[in-house]
Amino acid sequence: MHRVCFTLQVRTDRMEEYAERHAAVWPEMLRALHDTGWTNYSLFLREDGLLVGYLETPDLAAAQEGMARTDVNARWQAEMAEFFVDLDLPPDQGFWWLTEVFHLEDQLAALPTSTTTDTHTTTAQDQ
Repeated sequence: MHRVCFTLQVRTDRMEEYAERHAAVWPEMLRALHDTGWTNYSLFLREDGLLVGYLETPDLAAAQEGMARTDVNARWQAEMAEFFVDLDLPPDQGFWWLTEVFHLEDQLAALPTSTTTDTHTTTAQDQ
């Protein structure tokens, strides 16, 4: 499973409407996302319009290609395009991918199983 994070910039004068639209995404769009491999998909919006998206998928290229073949995605992207700043592509193609630099579960899984103490913890007795 691949973890994917991306950003876009929502126009600050359209943030409220953007959030309202995402409070009631079309059922057909929800099903299409699910059926094409978009799981654990979330969007987060900061007060300055920064939008951060996160999803998990077995194959990102296949998930994107699957959505590109749906009529509902074309309609949704056309409606959403007006909400973004300086976007020359449809929103699902124009976002900035972020590189994952840390994942707790991956690092925990890589620890030797015999390690039982944290070498960076200081207690009152140590001081």
